Amino acid sequence: MSDLLAITFPSEQKAEEVRKTFFTLQKGYLVAIGDAVIAVKTPEGDIKLNQLFSTSAAGAASGAFWGALIGLIFLMPIPGALLGAASGAIAGSMTDFGINDQFMKDVAKAVPVGGAALFVLVEKLSTEKVLEELKGVGGSILRTSFDKTKEAAINAALSAAA
Repeated sequence: MSDLLAITFPSEQKAEEVRKTFFTLQKGYLVAIGDAVIAVKTPEGDIKLNQLFSTSAAGAASGAFWGALIGLIFLMPIPGALLGAASGAIAGSMTDFGINDQFMKDVAKAVPVGGAALFVLVEKLSTEKVLEELKGVGGSILRTSFDKTKEAAINAALSAAA
C-alpha cells in the first residue's frame, strides 16, 4: 500500500532540492518511491507539473520502433516509423500512471503564486532515518495519507532547525 505526501515550498528550486533528497534516500534503500512530481504555480495562476517520466516521449519512441519494424515488412520503414511515433506519442499523452495529474493540479491550487508543491508517492519508508534527512528542509504538509503520528513527525522534521 502506498502513501501520499504533498509538501509546499516557497520556490520550485527548494522543491527540486527535496525531491533529490528523496532520490538519494531511495538509493540507500531508506525509502521506495512510486512517483515524485513537482507542481508549480505560475504567475498567471496555472499549475505546471514537472513529471519524472514523459509518457508521450516513451510512447513516441516505442511507436517509432514498432512502426519501423512493421514498415520493414512492407518495405516502407521511414513512413512506418513516423506513423508509429505519432500514434505512440498520442497514446502516451493519454496515459497516466503514479499520482493522478488532475488531483495534483486541484491540490496545488492552494500553493501561493511562485510556490511549488512536491508530491511523493511513498511505497516504503524507514521513518527515523528519513526524518533525520528531512530535518530542517522547510516546507509544510499540504496533504498526506499517513496516520496522524507519522504526519506530526514529518511536520516536526520539516520545520525543525537543521
